[in-house]
Amino acid sequence: MEFIALLFAYLFGSIPFGLLFARVYRVDIRKVGSGNIGATNVQRALGWGPAITVLVLDALKGGIAILFARFVLNLSEPWVVSCGVAAVLGHNYSIFLKFKGGKGVATSVGTMIFIEPLVGLLGVLTGMSNMVFIRMVSGGSLTGAIAATMYAFFEGYPLHVSLSCLFLTLLMLWMHRENISRMQNGTERRLGEKKVAPPETSVP
Repeated sequence: MEFIALLFAYLFGSIPFGLLFARVYRVDIRKVGSGNIGATNVQRALGWGPAITVLVLDALKGGIAILFARFVLNLSEPWVVSCGVAAVLGHNYSIFLKFKGGKGVATSVGTMIFIEPLVGLLGVLTGMSNMVFIRMVSGGSLTGAIAATMYAFFEGYPLHVSLSCLFLTLLMLWMHRENISRMQNGTERRLGEKKVAPPETSVP
């Protein structure tokens, strides 16, 4: 049962909703803007409506994987948490995209919220507050993840919860290593800055 749950979580997490949704607009999101399939690049290329849709779908990857493991398969909580992590790994390293994918922010948020709502929501509030202040999606996402992890450890949550938050945060830092480099040299794009031209790349 545990293997089935992990496989389901990974495969469901691997579904590239950003890529599929952009195809509705006859756009290959991988060839537009940053080339990332996540909600941020979708927003810059297609607008807020499609971006919010992709954001919700990506966040539900972790949530549905956790609900399936917890309530359908009745697995123990450490395995439930592992399924959430597997969904994030699927999103970041999708088998459908030759083990490439997004950066895992929305899926990590959904996973954290469904594992421990208070931990996840604290991360969201911290990240959004910082995002508004510095006007950087990447910076807000990373500070939110770090805050959630610190809260989980300091408040004495079960070890599998704290370690999963730590792993997801470290993974997020790794996936954002280029963004971090740009933040350090002052070239990271801020909210409201327009760099992406209207998409011209079509897909059949």
